[in-house]
Amino acid sequence: MTTKKTSEKVPTAHEVDLSGENVHWDLREAMSYGDYLGLKELLACQRPLTGNHDETLFVIIHQASELWLKLCLHEIAGAIRQIKKDELGPAFKMMARVGRIQANLIQSWEILSTMTPFDYSSFRAALGKSSGFQSFQYRMLEFRMGNKNAQMARVFESDPDVAALVREALVSPSIYDESLALLARRGLPVPKDKLERDFSQSYVSDPRVTEAWRLVYRDVEKHWDLYELAEKLVDLEYRFHLWRFSHMKTVERIIGSKPGTGGTSGVAYLQKALSLRFYPELWDVRTEI
Repeated sequence: MTTKKTSEKVPTAHEVDLSGENVHWDLREAMSYGDYLGLKELLACQRPLTGNHDETLFVIIHQASELWLKLCLHEIAGAIRQIKKDELGPAFKMMARVGRIQANLIQSWEILSTMTPFDYSSFRAALGKSSGFQSFQYRMLEFRMGNKNAQMARVFESDPDVAALVREALVSPSIYDESLALLARRGLPVPKDKLERDFSQSYVSDPRVTEAWRLVYRDVEKHWDLYELAEKLVDLEYRFHLWRFSHMKTVERIIGSKPGTGGTSGVAYLQKALSLRFYPELWDVRTEI
């Protein structure tokens, strides 16, 4: 028995059949993927200062995190606008998206933790006084979420443009402030002094606000969207603290108890930050339910 021979080429396992595809091969007169995303400029931003192999990892992790923080700020700003208009559906979508981004940011510490103490020490001196403590986007996100601390803004005073952005986030109502304002508009007993306070100051827990949230949780059917808003806020804070915890453990794994390059005590400082609460009444109300 003979096998019939054919001249037709049989694609191998490493080839994709492009027959019938109308691929745009010539992009000399069109905008390409790289053009749209500005990839040449973006990929030219990684400029390690030493010849250490792991410095590229360090730079990319932090640059990628800053891009995700930019998106978080975009979504949080959008959610705040929607809450002010009492349009919670779109706000929930934006808050849920921030939650997904936060999960990605948490995962980034897993990648960075593959760097050993020896690897980091080989180029750490090149960082000088630069530190994640100086991330203005991180600080703006913290302020937008509700953790206000005016002293933290001092580190940005050397750059007036950045300082103005941070200051705006500091003095503006946070997503929690706008949520409390919404509760008040819905007729829930939020104290007036919580609605007209100096928003640049740290928020202080108030049992009267806890009671307002308790009314929401006690009648979920009546206040379903406010109940969902409360849980979305808790989810944001929960993931933020997971990010902080992962950050602290990664730093501890790589540099131990050394001071941070930005002048903080390092791990000890990060541990203190874990005790902060953004939405205290939403945690207190769980005891009341």
